[in-house]
Amino acid sequence: MTPSSARRAEALGYTNVKQFVDGIPEWKKQGYPVASTPKYLKDLIEKDIPHVLIDVRPAEKAKQEHIPGAVNIPLADLEKAKNLFPKQKNAPILIYCDLDKLSQQAFDIVRKWGYINTSYVVGGLNAWKQTGGQVVSDQFKKQIVYVPKPKPGTIGEEEFKKIVGKPPKNVFILDVRDPEETQMGMLKGAKNIPVNELKDRLGEIPKDKEIIIHCATGMRAEMAYNILKEAGYNTKFLDANIQIRKDGKYKIIKE
Repeated sequence: MTPSSARRAEALGYTNVKQFVDGIPEWKKQGYPVASTPKYLKDLIEKDIPHVLIDVRPAEKAKQEHIPGAVNIPLADLEKAKNLFPKQKNAPILIYCDLDKLSQQAFDIVRKWGYINTSYVVGGLNAWKQTGGQVVSDQFKKQIVYVPKPKPGTIGEEEFKKIVGKPPKNVFILDVRDPEETQMGMLKGAKNIPVNELKDRLGEIPKDKEIIIHCATGMRAEMAYNILKEAGYNTKFLDANIQIRKDGKYKIIKE
């Protein structure tokens, strides 16, 4: 976690808190486990955002109840299933089981194949049901199908470059990274409001401008987009990895 996140955790009484100062892009690059919440999975399903959902429990158990849209590939068979996965290495792939320990083992297998947006659903099927998630019986997808499409509210990379190169007067660029990340560099003219502070600082964002949001990977930018959209703002977000230098120059990372 970032230093500010670490401080928040310490304020809640956690004593064994460690910081990963290079942020989520480097964390993912190193192949460390990444967890997604059941709520995040539910959002993907409800908003019809393309993703791959893998149930790694044994087939007989998985048939009894499972999350809609899942493909069953038991953990014991996963190593041999590489060719079943999509060609797009940036496809969001979510894995679940009954035990996080086994989900993480499956995560390690899939992540080593180069799928950069792999995660496991923390708490597995039980957590999904506890949050009100629907389950079905014996309705697995027969094969993995991933057809990418732009997420609602995304801005194209070329349009983003054009706007950032010379921001029009009716555009407001919002950086929702943590303050520690911005010390490495910020886009010229951008305003930094961390996504976790956004709801409390809406008064700092103009209603008469188009809000263009970015973070480091697109994940927090999408969260900010949903917050601003619900508050009535005209907004778009960059769904991409971006690195910014001290001089304000940047590059969008293709993975």
